[in-house]
Amino acid sequence: MADTSSPSLSSSGRSSLPADDSFRSYISGGWADRPDGTPAPRIAAPYAAARRLRLSALHPGKRLIVPAGPARVRSNDTDHPYRAHSAFAHLTGWGADAVPDSVLVFEPVGDGHEATLYFRPAAGRDTTEFYANAAIGEFWTGPRPSLAHVAADLGLETADLSAFDAVLDAVDADTLLVRDADPALTDQVDGRRLLAAVDAETVEEEGDATLARDLSELRFVKDEWEVDELRAAVDATRRGFDEVIADLPNAIAAVRGERVVEGTFNRRARIDGNTVGYDTIAASGPHACYLHWTRNDGPVVPGDLILIDAGVELDSLYTADITRTLPVNGRFTDVQRRVYEAVLEAADAARAIVRPGIRFREIHAEAMRVIAAKTAEWGLLPGTAEESLGDGQWHRRYMIHGTSHHLGLDVHDCAKARRELYLEGVLEPGMVFTIEPGLYFQVDDTTVPEEYRGIGVRIEDNILVTADGCELLSGGIPRTADDVEAWMGSLA
Repeated sequence: MADTSSPSLSSSGRSSLPADDSFRSYISGGWADRPDGTPAPRIAAPYAAARRLRLSALHPGKRLIVPAGPARVRSNDTDHPYRAHSAFAHLTGWGADAVPDSVLVFEPVGDGHEATLYFRPAAGRDTTEFYANAAIGEFWTGPRPSLAHVAADLGLETADLSAFDAVLDAVDADTLLVRDADPALTDQVDGRRLLAAVDAETVEEEGDATLARDLSELRFVKDEWEVDELRAAVDATRRGFDEVIADLPNAIAAVRGERVVEGTFNRRARIDGNTVGYDTIAASGPHACYLHWTRNDGPVVPGDLILIDAGVELDSLYTADITRTLPVNGRFTDVQRRVYEAVLEAADAARAIVRPGIRFREIHAEAMRVIAAKTAEWGLLPGTAEESLGDGQWHRRYMIHGTSHHLGLDVHDCAKARRELYLEGVLEPGMVFTIEPGLYFQVDDTTVPEEYRGIGVRIEDNILVTADGCELLSGGIPRTADDVEAWMGSLA
């Protein structure tokens, strides 16, 4: 990659840029005008505006600061790919094209707020930033939009990031912010709040936590645009799974075949969206028994199962989260099929009870009822299924994780919501979550017969709660053992 060691005209230990006036004059001239037309508001704009109104109503009279966050260093002067904070994306509709370091500010006015988006707009080609600043200069990272362009695009008031200093100067003890988005900005706001307070106790320590909680809970029920994005993310994920299956011969031939699977899926994510929504799990053979196996450095062996947990994140930053467990050679053995069909039965039983009015935790309980029954039937438990579902919980040895989590901008969405609204919460139309039971018999687990050892199966689907039940958003991705075998045969 190009040397990025020169954030200004000064030299560094390994490189430098010309600093004389003749070079500055030459590089600043000879550029054609670049049109910056006024776009129509993006489809997400009115939905984001409605979310801002809901947040405003929850915090009357409070200044709210929601940063997008900075670029984050991966190693030395190499950054991770940029992704704005999810709360910022939710409230602005700005996704993969968001400008780093942007800040959304809710300024209290009367009974509500005026929202302004502060960001760093395009710099003129007559500035040294244009060519000499490796972190943000257009020569290095590409052009940025103008204030007017973003205002029209997002339906938001905009201001130059340099004007944000005035917001910091106005910070008082009641100002709230999203703390984890930009640590440096959080330090600045904390200092100013403390200085503005009559005494340290007047700074509401729980205020930021309440804001984070409210931002999570606002995302429980997805609007029409969000549901459409999640449908599109699932569709893209299906294409990724198709390509993984078609490419299995290359995975089998490679020493680290799991990496081939990962790379094939991730390529589709970059073609159809922004990236993957989380690190792809490509867990073949006994690796499928490790719930978050992301090293993906093992072989893909015919006769084994491969568990693939993957999702495409779109440019809007909404992600799918799908798991399919596939027989590498296209056919399940009898034991593999037995385990697979038990997991499928648990998934189907859990989905069958989903409707508005039930509690979220009931989904997990229904899946566990099947898992306990199957493991007891196979003689794996030291007692009955009923005893295990009571105080014993022995079946949880083979499925230690939960069955469901909310899904949206984050793969584990709404994570800072209150327990009484999440685990104990009542389902409403528009909620989207996963159902993902599994059975995992680790290769050295002596509590199970040898024929089960090294088998790990998870089936994960994305579910939308409807007015009278639910919709299986990922129903187009084969699920039954027979359908999985036919799917693999069709792509071989």
